[in-house]
Amino acid sequence: MVSRIVIVGAGLAGASAAAQLRERDYDGAVTLLSAQRHQPYELPPLSKGILFGEADEPDWVREPSFYRDFDIDLRTGTDVTRLLTEEHTVLDAAGGSYAYDAAVLATGSRPRTLAVPGIELSGVHTLRTLDDALALRETFTEGARLVVIGAGWIGCEVAAAARKHGTAVTVVEQGPAPLLGVLGDEIAEVFTRLHTENGVEFRFGRGVQGFTGDGAVRSVRLDDGSELPADVVLLAVGAQPRIELAEAAGIQIDGGAVAVDSTLRTSVPEIYAIGDIAAHDHPRYGTRVRVEHWSNAKDQGIHAASAILGEAGDYTASPYFFTDQYELGCEYRGLADPAKDELVVRGSLADREFIAFWLREGAVRAAMNVNLWDDGDALQALVDNGTEVSADALREGDLGSLAG
Repeated sequence: MVSRIVIVGAGLAGASAAAQLRERDYDGAVTLLSAQRHQPYELPPLSKGILFGEADEPDWVREPSFYRDFDIDLRTGTDVTRLLTEEHTVLDAAGGSYAYDAAVLATGSRPRTLAVPGIELSGVHTLRTLDDALALRETFTEGARLVVIGAGWIGCEVAAAARKHGTAVTVVEQGPAPLLGVLGDEIAEVFTRLHTENGVEFRFGRGVQGFTGDGAVRSVRLDDGSELPADVVLLAVGAQPRIELAEAAGIQIDGGAVAVDSTLRTSVPEIYAIGDIAAHDHPRYGTRVRVEHWSNAKDQGIHAASAILGEAGDYTASPYFFTDQYELGCEYRGLADPAKDELVVRGSLADREFIAFWLREGAVRAAMNVNLWDDGDALQALVDNGTEVSADALREGDLGSLAG
């Protein structure tokens, strides 16, 4: 019988699991342990509304009173140090001990950094937490010079936010275009033009050798010997799953993430792993999939809670994410490989009003709608159902009918 559940990590994934347990009328003990001092919050607003200056607070997963009202023992500022699987116990740095019948690991990711000279200088930032976002926003002033290292989603969103404040932005990217690995050449070019038209300078095909400055960063030294003046730097070179707790406990690791089965259960049967740290054996894709997006954290939290209670089977949801950059908004559903999949475009790339489809063996692997908002349900169905469809039908046909 599961009478005590401990959740390690109180981001969106962990907090969603705790809330789902109570909403499923689970009446046992629920303990939610968080290393952060804040109440659980969602990450997308950090690089959007907060950096834009539209909000000073993130979107809270639940109102602070929720945890008290539903008898969830939320412990912020709690650094978990050990997971004793044989004893069914979690230990924290202050000597606290938490017994469990089932546990959920939702420890998230940390930003990757660079092993280069000057990395310790003031003004070199990463973006992962609310405090990070507020500190970075303070540097976005008219005429300040920001250098962003990395042209992935975070790097591009931060560049857009900084330009809104009048900050000069240079983005350094080792590849030949932003978001290339996710979107492929043709769609990546849309984002290159978008940022260039809004005053961003790109340095493609360049790596970083170090940062210079006397206490505070003053320039970024590139691998071609050039230097970029900088008042502030953002490292946006990816995220690293926090797997140390699971690894030390002897839980199976796969490719730097916690291996979980189709139900999100780890190699230790009473322990589940969700969110950024989980490499999920996805029934639809026939391989392990690790996704860092907002919807994955939320949905896996809900699913793991239901699975603990014996009310859920396989987790089959398709990845989903969204972005807002300048006047461009888009949603992406599914999981494509642009190097292998056929790109089909419906609409106008030049006008930035289009839907991009990635086809493999006649089925839609992923779909991205850009500044078009009427066909979300149809796109989701096309991705989920694997219905055979032609490129011409996607370009010209009725999407609702194609989706069935």
